[in-house]
Amino acid sequence: MSSLEALTKKVSDLQAPIKQVQSEMQKIIVGQKTLIHRLLIALFTRGHILLEGVPGLAKTTAIVTLAKACKTDFQRLQFTPDLLPSDLIGSRVFDAKKMEFFIKKGPIFSNFILADEINRSPAKVQSALLEAMAERQVTIGEETFPLPNPFLVLATQNPIEQEGTFSLPEAQMDRFLLKTVLQYPTPEEEIEILNRIESLNFEDVNPILDVNQILEIQKLVDDIFVDESLKSYITNLIAATRNPESHNMEKLKNLIAYGASPRGTIGLMRTAKANALLDGRGYVIPEDVKAIAYDVLRHRIAPNYEAQAEGVTSEDIITELLKQVKVP
Repeated sequence: MSSLEALTKKVSDLQAPIKQVQSEMQKIIVGQKTLIHRLLIALFTRGHILLEGVPGLAKTTAIVTLAKACKTDFQRLQFTPDLLPSDLIGSRVFDAKKMEFFIKKGPIFSNFILADEINRSPAKVQSALLEAMAERQVTIGEETFPLPNPFLVLATQNPIEQEGTFSLPEAQMDRFLLKTVLQYPTPEEEIEILNRIESLNFEDVNPILDVNQILEIQKLVDDIFVDESLKSYITNLIAATRNPESHNMEKLKNLIAYGASPRGTIGLMRTAKANALLDGRGYVIPEDVKAIAYDVLRHRIAPNYEAQAEGVTSEDIITELLKQVKVP
């Protein structure tokens, strides 16, 4: 048996528990298949995800349900203007009886973190979260503490109400592997929500994956095969965001303020691997890259003032990139 065949068999063997996790989540969540799919991609690639959508689209419900289906710890953090870094990571506390300081760890020490309305917190809090996301550790006083593994941050922001919010720094935005924009449910899905609402019970969610299985899947995603031609395709897509005229995209030349960084290149390949795994393959195809490109790139491409004046969004730019960059 070749290494690719052995890899494909491992992927095939994992399909049953992964489908079970999706099924358990769908007991609670009606529709929102994209949300469930992207959450699993973020989890299996050791990434973090930013959800943008109006209140009431099951963002909190999704992460709670995923935590139950994966036998992991979960903490919900409501970000507010008066939140302090110590409220997030913990602090040094003085014990008057022992006349010494001890470390009281904060809620960040959990497997899954819901950072609700992250853009309502000031810069110091966002910086504390940035260290946790980037380094998977936090510093309290002079001591550094590793965070649990796996560690997933799901942050939400409301795209409509901007009063009293703080824009996320570009460095923080780039730390999110995915930015997913949620849509309203269809009329049929909303009827199903009404039918289920009285009997909704998180206790109905069965634990499927444990921590060791999640770590095993993460390692397997690393091993998913990516052909050199597909690596070239990914790098060409990213390069076109930085210098579109060199890829014969004169239409985009004056519309992009800045393009994606190498972290975007890495993120696009990692998420394409995870998409292949969720589809039951041990190798990546161009459709994997296209399927996840919007979520990886929409927060990494900045339309300039001219583009904004013309109503051109980052999604419009990605659509043009996928049309013009040659597929292997």
